[in-house]
Amino acid sequence: MTEAVRAAKLRKTYGTGGSAVLALDDVSLTLERGSVAALLGPSGSGKSTLIKALGFVSPADTGEVFFQGQVAVKDGVPLADLSRLRRQHLGFVFQKANLTSFLTARENVEIACEFGGKDSQRTRARALLEYLEVAHREKAYPEMLSGGEQQRVAIARALANEPSLVLADEPTAALDSVRSRSVMELFRKVAHERGAAVLVVTHDHRALDVFDVLYEMEDGRLQPARADFRNA
Repeated sequence: MTEAVRAAKLRKTYGTGGSAVLALDDVSLTLERGSVAALLGPSGSGKSTLIKALGFVSPADTGEVFFQGQVAVKDGVPLADLSRLRRQHLGFVFQKANLTSFLTARENVEIACEFGGKDSQRTRARALLEYLEVAHREKAYPEMLSGGEQQRVAIARALANEPSLVLADEPTAALDSVRSRSVMELFRKVAHERGAAVLVVTHDHRALDVFDVLYEMEDGRLQPARADFRNA
C-alpha cells in the first residue's frame, strides 16, 4: 500500500513550567492508503492533539510530518502549503456533523466540491450521497435528518475532494450502537473501496472488528493497542 501520511518523533507540550503537559511524547505513526485505523485511549491522552498534527491544523513543537512522501512540517515549521493540502487532499469528520442548517443534505456536500460548474458539483454530491446510502434524503435539511443520516452526509462532504487521508474525531459519540457500527463500517468502506487512509479517534469499543489496525494512546505515548481490545 502507498503511504498517505507519516509522523516521526512528534512532541507537543501545552503550558510551561510546573503546569506543562506533554500531549505528544515522541509519537511516530504511518497511515497507509486503503487501510482504516482506530485510535483509542482515555480523554486527555493526546488523541485529538495527534489528529490536529496529522491534519495540519496545529503542528507539533518538534518532529516531522510527511505527506505522500514529502516533508510537510518540520519542528513546527510548514514546508508546504498546508491550507492547500487540507483543501485538496484531506477530509475531516467530527463528533457533531456540523452541517449548515439552511442548506439541504445535497447542498451541504455541493459546497465542498471544488469541481467547476454547478451542474458537476450537483452530480458529484448526488453520487457521494448515493454511495453512502442517503441519496433519498438529499433534499432534507439537517434538522430533518437522524443523527446517523447527518453523519453520513458529513462523511459525503469529507469525501468531496477525493481525499487520500480522512481523519475522524469521535464521529459516533452521539450515536446508539446500531448507528455507531453503521458509521464505522462506512469508514472501512471508504478506505477499502476508495483507497483513502482513514484514522478514527474513538472511545467506542463496540465495532473495533471493522478496523485493520488499532492504536492506543496514553499520556501522550502511542503504541499498538492490546489484543484484548477487539474482544472488549
